[in-house]
Amino acid sequence: MPGKDDRLLRVGVLGCGPIAQAAHFESCTKARNAELFAICDVADDLRERMAAMFQPRKSYADYGDMLADPDVDAIVVATSDAFHVRACEMALEAGKHVLCEKPLGVAVEEVEQLGEAVRKSGKVLQVGHMKRFDPGIEAAKAFIDQEMGQHLAFKAWYCDSTHRYTMTDAVQPLIVTSKNARKPAINPKSDLRRYYMLAHGSHLLDTARHLFGPIEAVDARLTERFGAYCWFMTIHFADGVVGHLDLTVSVRMDWHEGFQIYGEKGSILGKTYNPWYYKSSEVDIFREADASWHRVLGADGHFYRRQLEGLANVVLDNKPMIGANIDDGIASVRGMVAVARSVDSGKPVRLDEVSGAL
Repeated sequence: MPGKDDRLLRVGVLGCGPIAQAAHFESCTKARNAELFAICDVADDLRERMAAMFQPRKSYADYGDMLADPDVDAIVVATSDAFHVRACEMALEAGKHVLCEKPLGVAVEEVEQLGEAVRKSGKVLQVGHMKRFDPGIEAAKAFIDQEMGQHLAFKAWYCDSTHRYTMTDAVQPLIVTSKNARKPAINPKSDLRRYYMLAHGSHLLDTARHLFGPIEAVDARLTERFGAYCWFMTIHFADGVVGHLDLTVSVRMDWHEGFQIYGEKGSILGKTYNPWYYKSSEVDIFREADASWHRVLGADGHFYRRQLEGLANVVLDNKPMIGANIDDGIASVRGMVAVARSVDSGKPVRLDEVSGAL
């Protein structure tokens, strides 16, 4: 790994649970332009163990105390989904920049309200759609924007595997838990439809928007059998192109994720791996101009570290935002709510007409 830059974004991580342990603590310690300055969790036993392992400069039991620290530049919100919006609002009110885990929130109204808070604060809020920092997806995005010409068709799929925990347990650190951890009033996994859409559908919808542009409407169907869930979604993009998304949890096979994209001057075939392998997507780009396939190596697949470095680039060096901004986060929530409404009604639903929670 490269050494640290002279100027570092001093990051405070809110929440010491699974996503912080598996991704954000390590990202802060490895990022070339950021440091793990502080951590915060109400569970004393968990926080103290994480402080001993990752050695932040400061450790807080109270979020307000961490926000009051003038040396903290930015907050990583690594809490349960239900706490995201309020934690972000408090950070913005305290003058901190924010990297919020996806999804941005669970209801249209709360994320719209957060959008107003971001615009008033003048601070940077980046949503943790870390797949935007996959080098293979970056190569696909560059080709689409610069060379492909008119869009013709978009297909993407995100199929979790029944064997995913056997796979991820082998590569992730052993996650430390605490009976004192703060939990939402309602168990997020009590409604698996909702949980899977928030956890996985947010990625699929954001990737589609990131690569092919704004989504105006969705027409979705859901099949539930033998404990598995399969959403087939027809996506209507703003430029008139129709796409297809497949979200299946869980397939009786290996992890299966990728996309096919067809355009005026070429096509793209992408295969994406379980993110905890930190392996870049294998993306093959066919350029009609030379009738040849091209593939980026994508040697650096630490998407979580790269997204934090992206935030630091924006804050410290005023570079353009590459990650998902507040409007992207809002659009993702609107998309998920629209999918749920379409499944319930059996009809297409426009994103700009939805309200309420998933």
